[in-house]
Amino acid sequence: MNKKIKRSPLFYVGDKYRLMRQLIDLFPKEINDFYEPFAGGGTVFLNVEAKKYFLNDIDKHLVNIHKFLVSRAKDSEKFFKDVEKIIHKYKLSHSYKRDIVPDSLKKEFKKTYYARFNKKGYEKLRECVNKNKKNDPLIFYILLIYGFNRMLRFNEGGKFNLPVGNVDFNKNVVSALNNYFDFVQDKKIKFTSKDFRKFFDKNNYSKNDFIYLDPPYLITASEYNKFWSEESESKLLNLIDRLNRKGVRLALSNVTHYNGSKNDFLIKWMKKYKVHKIESNYISYHNNKKKEIKEVLITNY
Repeated sequence: MNKKIKRSPLFYVGDKYRLMRQLIDLFPKEINDFYEPFAGGGTVFLNVEAKKYFLNDIDKHLVNIHKFLVSRAKDSEKFFKDVEKIIHKYKLSHSYKRDIVPDSLKKEFKKTYYARFNKKGYEKLRECVNKNKKNDPLIFYILLIYGFNRMLRFNEGGKFNLPVGNVDFNKNVVSALNNYFDFVQDKKIKFTSKDFRKFFDKNNYSKNDFIYLDPPYLITASEYNKFWSEESESKLLNLIDRLNRKGVRLALSNVTHYNGSKNDFLIKWMKKYKVHKIESNYISYHNNKKKEIKEVLITNY
């Protein structure tokens, strides 16, 4: 398969970009309606050709960013102008246009100079959002791009609390945004923010529909997995069984082993379906070592 893989401009945690070519080769070739209850950053749907897209994520802020980007797809010029206003106001780095980080800072902090340079402006922007309780998807998008590990995280009081990351608004971000705009502007897309069970409440399926599920992984240690429990896992797998009985095509991404942990419940359950090994090369953020992980794509076709 020689098709160029598109990456989501959200660069979101759990992104499937590096695995996308393997996944697409295992997806059905003809898809009418595409359903994705755990859409996340959106890299998967950006690489799927379908007649309609029904995309969902429990994170309302994430969904609002997607809706905002889709609404700006036909006027990307205005979008980038609005981005530049915020970047310049808060004096954030923007290497996609020019490099404003001093050489002295680069020499002193060879691996973290973006974080050092952007820290003050980023914290001012974050403070502005939290103080004024602004729910501006453009500002949240910029916070996500400059934030640590490119996540959206809020404390119990509802305040955005992620520190600055060692990242920049660079040419890769602009390229991903333009690819996103090009893809979505002529597509029929519906975004929702529901619990995955409610997402499937009223859906009827036709022969060529396809559901792709990439839930939080029970045995991994990501921030967004902390609310996923054995009960959640059980409910999801039971839901998949019900969808399978309806005859709808579906695929589930998951991991069976992770750094010494094993998901016995999943391993037993998946024996009734087809299991495809996915070669992954995830690197631990904390120690730069390759993670011991066995990732699979489970399909019913």
